[in-house]
Amino acid sequence: MHDDITDVPGIHVGHDTNLEAGTGCTVLLCDPPAVGGVDVRGGAPATRETDLLRPLYLVERVNAILLTGGSAFGLEAAAGVMRYLEERGQGFETGVARVPIVPAAAIFDLGLGSSQVRPDAAAGYRACERASGGPIEQGSVGAGTGATVAKLGGNVHAIKGGLGSASAQLPDGIIIGALVVVNAVGNIVDPGSGDIIAGVPGAGAVQGQGPHPFSNTTIGVVATNAALSKASVNKIAQMAHNGLAQAIQPAHTMFDGDTVFALALGVETTPPLDPAATAAQVSLIGAVAAATLARAIVKAVRQATGLHGVPAIAEQARRSE
Repeated sequence: MHDDITDVPGIHVGHDTNLEAGTGCTVLLCDPPAVGGVDVRGGAPATRETDLLRPLYLVERVNAILLTGGSAFGLEAAAGVMRYLEERGQGFETGVARVPIVPAAAIFDLGLGSSQVRPDAAAGYRACERASGGPIEQGSVGAGTGATVAKLGGNVHAIKGGLGSASAQLPDGIIIGALVVVNAVGNIVDPGSGDIIAGVPGAGAVQGQGPHPFSNTTIGVVATNAALSKASVNKIAQMAHNGLAQAIQPAHTMFDGDTVFALALGVETTPPLDPAATAAQVSLIGAVAAATLARAIVKAVRQATGLHGVPAIAEQARRSE
């Protein structure tokens, strides 16, 4: 295991990065297709195909998840992911065509680099071509290229965010992985010690103009090799949001579009677990998913590099000395 979401069998991750424009996208390909779920907590989300992931709707399995920069413009990159999957015969069978199922979420990174260059269909296709099951490049890469954090006192106080990933394995062999793009308005804290990693204690709107309402959002994916129902996967997505609260203070504000997808790639057992055993399994996976997501958030910020004048945490520390 290499401590990222590709430790979950069937998950492949690819990036498309544009450092000059300060943006990019990241795709998670699922082979086999995964049972999907989602939970949206932030007040300003930019998302695609999230309704169909809820238990009441027809489609159960997804072929890929796209995380992207470029705000709502960047959701165009999902068209490239769909084209890549269609060319390989993947998607929901409708009788006349296979329609790839590609939910997506975007961060607002238009204030870093160029606001006129955003991930498009070509970028989404390139990310798919680069996808692999090997160790994931993290930090200022893919959808995390233009991410920033610690903007409670305004963007002038921002520190570089990024993309991070982590995984955990339970004694019974169940693997839980997380991948996250950290573009939060809040400070980043170490969940173990409570120490602030990125940000200033008490930094608030009084120290600046306050957070810009459209310049934030943390988006992520948790995945497992367990076999779970659509309702259970949605519950895990809900519980995984606790990881944001563990590592981001504050989280889920009206200035954030916090969104977490969940994926289950396991093969159903026969007979299935009884209701009590299922509830216990889902609760344990959800709790571990939250802790793993929190760890991925910390990795994202620690591995980020400064870009377009926004310092990484190491650079910020030197400036404060």
